[in-house]
Amino acid sequence: MTNPKHPVFALVALAAALVMYGVGPTDGASGPPGEAIPLAHISRSGGAAPRCAPSRLNRSAVLPGTGLAVSPLPDTYAASASTQISFLGRPGTKIGGVRVRGARTGSHAGGLRAYSQGDGASFVPSRPFVPGEAVFVRGNVRNGSHTARFTYRFVVARQDTGLAVPAEASSVSRNYNAMTHFLSRPDLLAPAIVVTARSPLAAPGYIFANPYNGPGPSGPMIFDEAGNLVWFNRMPRGTETTNLQVLQYNGKPVLAWWQGHVTAQGFCQGEEVIADSSYRQVGRVHAGNGYKADLHDFHITNRATVVLTVLAPIRCNLSYAGGPRDGAVTDSVFEELDLRTGLVRREWHSLDHVAVADSYSRANTTSIGWPFDYFHVNSVEQQENGTTLISARNTWALYELSTTGGQVLSTIGGRHSNVRLSASARTAFQHDATPLPGGAISVFDNGAVPKVHSQSRGLVLALNPGSRTATVVAQYAHPKPLLAASQGNMQPLANRDVFIGWGSQPYFSEFSAGGQLLFDAHMHGSYQSYRGYRFAWTGAPAEAPAIAALGPGGRRAAPNAPCTVHASWNGDTRTASWRVLGGPSASQLAPVGGAPRSGFETSISVSARVAYLAVQALDASGAVLGTSGVLRLG
Repeated sequence: MTNPKHPVFALVALAAALVMYGVGPTDGASGPPGEAIPLAHISRSGGAAPRCAPSRLNRSAVLPGTGLAVSPLPDTYAASASTQISFLGRPGTKIGGVRVRGARTGSHAGGLRAYSQGDGASFVPSRPFVPGEAVFVRGNVRNGSHTARFTYRFVVARQDTGLAVPAEASSVSRNYNAMTHFLSRPDLLAPAIVVTARSPLAAPGYIFANPYNGPGPSGPMIFDEAGNLVWFNRMPRGTETTNLQVLQYNGKPVLAWWQGHVTAQGFCQGEEVIADSSYRQVGRVHAGNGYKADLHDFHITNRATVVLTVLAPIRCNLSYAGGPRDGAVTDSVFEELDLRTGLVRREWHSLDHVAVADSYSRANTTSIGWPFDYFHVNSVEQQENGTTLISARNTWALYELSTTGGQVLSTIGGRHSNVRLSASARTAFQHDATPLPGGAISVFDNGAVPKVHSQSRGLVLALNPGSRTATVVAQYAHPKPLLAASQGNMQPLANRDVFIGWGSQPYFSEFSAGGQLLFDAHMHGSYQSYRGYRFAWTGAPAEAPAIAALGPGGRRAAPNAPCTVHASWNGDTRTASWRVLGGPSASQLAPVGGAPRSGFETSISVSARVAYLAVQALDASGAVLGTSGVLRLG
């Protein structure tokens, strides 16, 4: 079972436990570009919080007659006080005359900085704006001999700043058998993996997870088909990780994961970490515009950009939604960043495009301290056809967006689906929507909480653009019915298998295209992993192999007496065998034993009379891959 007191689970548990509430229209209109925004629509120091939705939902980010897509979106009430002003669609050299004025802070100096992709630029103000103020932007863009002028405005949100309280540590009992224990690496304490199904028909590769909420430390983890640990990166107390995956960066495979801390309300505030095949960090990606990266999704594109998610709680008058007048709502955001410059190329906000009324959560039990998480984006997939597919947990819907303009083009599921779904195709609290060849979509359908389906499932939907219908092509359910109250994913594999991480249920499964269970494994007890993946991976750690030695009966190994050597190399996937070196001094070592690699840690009996020991990791040809430090016996 999940632990509802755990910080990551707290966010989804709060929203999921609430039932639906309808929301009425937004209040008032904001007028044409350039006109002053009424003070009633701007932040006040007392009374109700301000509005948070624009006068008209789902407008395009493209400024008419310019070819420029901008963010913040014109007429938004959700902009960050630290926002850049992004212009995408024309070379930065064609954009000029940009002037920015805050209604309270006056003219803002700054400069245009071009994107490395050559298709736009960001105006980076020299100082932040003031929460609640209207900001007016004007400028021009040249297209040949024609110059188009533009003017628009947006309003800066009042951030809900009551979320910085760290979550309390999870009170999980310490279970020795739930963790692995290695003599050569006693510090790791990674979760023990129990494999219950294994077939030679399963796809090649290792399993990638991010265990947390168990008796041992959390951290990114790789294990093999037999359940043997390959790599574990133990995190310090209070730091969580999610979404460990293999991505391409500068033409090479890298590891990427989210890392950060979780507030008491379950909001995740951190950064994306990128590491090479030696597990050295080669990059840290931070969200733009003053935000912290959220854990839910991260991609590196072939355009040297990254896409990541943000949850941004802001103050909002929710009285029209049955909530508090001085309340807060969680705006779901995703950004596309220029990986080379860190500039924000585009930024999308749920509050600009999807009505609060579409949520299956309720506003009346929320507050400033516990904001209304009406949308909860959990996956973002940009496609080559110019659309972006996202999944929102708390509206039970998938959305196909115009990547350029940001408008919702299709809503699949939820309260206002414009795609007709068969009864079996309807999802609830779903995660991880992924476009597939031929127009199909895979998704992990949680079905809880509260309970909507009898069990969670992986789902493949076929979309028919002509009839605007969606039907089930395939679904995958665990033979032991699992109901994942939160998290989870479904990964389509190259051989047409599917790999499923069951989120709050500590299971990992692979199914054939026809539904046969080919691989199944689980962690013990309270452990969870936001997602689970299978990837090919070659690890070549920068650190040296580790060594330990014990004498008979598990006593400390003595010089010139028989002992057992224990060798491991955290993260290495190349070692085929181990060679033991021994001698009378650290500078006089010669081979004294060896053995084939056996799991994460290999035990090797040594009878030679030596005072010093070391181990060498050998590849299949016998070449030395790495040598441990020298261990002095006694």
